[in-house]
Amino acid sequence: MANEKSTIAKNIKRLRKQQSLSQDKLPKLADISHNTIIKIESGEIPSPTMDTAQKIAKAFGVSLDDLMK
Repeated sequence: MANEKSTIAKNIKRLRKQQSLSQDKLPKLADISHNTIIKIESGEIPSPTMDTAQKIAKAFGVSLDDLMK
């Protein structure tokens, strides 16, 4: 299903809310574009690149495994 969000999208949203990070703040911490975060969370980008996923995991202070599972 195109509308079903990926695990990574759900985890990013959950971690972002747990850490009280806005969709504006997370991209700055992860050094990626604001649009990329929006597209990943919305499911438009179901599988971000490994580089992007690693930057996001680092911004949250979690392992890549934690972000993906």
